[in-house]
Amino acid sequence: MSLPFVIWAFVFSYLPLWGWTMAFQKYRPGRSFWEQEWVGFDHFAALFRDDMFYIVLRNTLAMSFMGLIAGFTIPILFAVILNEIRSMAFKRFAQTVSYLPHFVSWVVVAGIVTKMLSTENGAINDILLWLGFIQEPVQFMAKGELFWGIVTVSDMWKEMGWNAIIYLAAISGIGPELYEAAKVDGANRIRQIWHITLPGIRTTIVILLIMSIGHLISIGFEKQFLLGNSLVRDYSQVLDLYALNYGLNMGRFSFGTAVNIFNSVVSVLLLLTANGIFKRVTKESIM
Repeated sequence: MSLPFVIWAFVFSYLPLWGWTMAFQKYRPGRSFWEQEWVGFDHFAALFRDDMFYIVLRNTLAMSFMGLIAGFTIPILFAVILNEIRSMAFKRFAQTVSYLPHFVSWVVVAGIVTKMLSTENGAINDILLWLGFIQEPVQFMAKGELFWGIVTVSDMWKEMGWNAIIYLAAISGIGPELYEAAKVDGANRIRQIWHITLPGIRTTIVILLIMSIGHLISIGFEKQFLLGNSLVRDYSQVLDLYALNYGLNMGRFSFGTAVNIFNSVVSVLLLLTANGIFKRVTKESIM
């Protein structure tokens, strides 16, 4: 039964690794593999000499860490709050509403965010003006120092409900007798959450945290590409977008491949490091 999935993983995840050889060649389309000129690590040397690479790496790490903190802690908190709701009708309504943004395209989300932050009838500016926090509309989308926060909040709104599903499933597996015993001992709801709910889903939290750390710099480029503009370019460029703009779009296929190899190698190292640390500290790991 597992054979089709093994074949699928091999064809789409491992077979394409053959393309990594392009990073060590001066690749020219139309030539066979044996006709390509081998250049060794020249493209990696060019990558590390490029000042733009370090700006892009800074942006990637900054948005990754912000997304890791917000995108990891908020779904846990949301799942715990949903679990404490006693009204099943309201609970189902809240779950449905929180899940829906996950199925909305980033193209639509970017349009909503841009409109809400607009200086012309934008909801955020109108509210801040009404409350007296600002005297004139703020051009949020033109301020590079705000871009990381905008991306993080947008992503959190879109994925919070979806990411909370697995925590809700883990919480549902905790035996109700533990809560009943805690009530007998006089524990209030906060104590029950702290001493039963959170320890009960600790394994799930650790595993998902390790996997999130492994994808720390593989954050894609859709959010940054759709929300970014020329005014915030120094804050919106990430590694995947850098590989697209300075690699594929310029016909530098080998250079783009080198960027992606760097991305993949660092992701594997982060995954192994995080797994080793958690295995030593918490005795739990994914390997």
